[in-house]
Amino acid sequence: MSETPEVPEEQQGQPLIAHLLELRERLLHSVLCVLLVFLCLFWFANDLYAWLARPLLEKLPAGASMIATEVAAPFLAPFKLTLVVSIFLSVPFLLYQAWAFIAPGLYRHERRLVLPLLVSSTVLFYLGIAFAYFVVFPLIFAFFTSTAPSGVAVMTDISRYLDFVLKLFFAFGLAFEVPVAVFLLARTGVISADDLAAKRPYVVVASFVIGMLLTPPDVISQVLLAVPIWLLFELGLVMARRFGGSRRGGEEPTAT
Repeated sequence: MSETPEVPEEQQGQPLIAHLLELRERLLHSVLCVLLVFLCLFWFANDLYAWLARPLLEKLPAGASMIATEVAAPFLAPFKLTLVVSIFLSVPFLLYQAWAFIAPGLYRHERRLVLPLLVSSTVLFYLGIAFAYFVVFPLIFAFFTSTAPSGVAVMTDISRYLDFVLKLFFAFGLAFEVPVAVFLLARTGVISADDLAAKRPYVVVASFVIGMLLTPPDVISQVLLAVPIWLLFELGLVMARRFGGSRRGGEEPTAT
């Protein structure tokens, strides 16, 4: 019996090198996209910050304003905000680059699952940010400004305010991913939808614990995060029961 000829090491390394080159190209395109969006938005950096500060400014007492306690803060705060907004706006393109990189290695049924999950998770993240800006911010800033002791002027530093709202944006954006997480748990067979429903009391308690950890120490913002997490968990259960059936055992997927 003849021996199988050895494949030269140069040819063995080609697939890995090709994947690394493609990954570098995808990353370069992603960075260029963020940079392009940033350059387009940079001239409107102060306008973006004014828009972000509006929920607080509308609740401040008459004659009050925000302040900058650091020399470079009037430039750095809008600059940082513009960079974050550029990344947020580039998320669909960034996810497309990730999808284009991993799609060739997926089975057909995995492609049908991953793409809708990427789209839905992006939409839910944006919805979480919108909920925080239009619903949560007006309520918590009205609460904070109304509870200031007599003789205390509410004058928030622009850098601290930016860090505060970005933290809430990420908290609510991630919280709105709960339906996707519940669906994946059921779809991959880690836990069934019925078992998740049976753990509802623990989920409710965990929702309020997460709300306590990710939001400022006030009841309003904690409830405004905990209740959506619970409701989104229920939405995830509905999705899992309807679309989250596991693949039949013994069925081997066919790659395309």
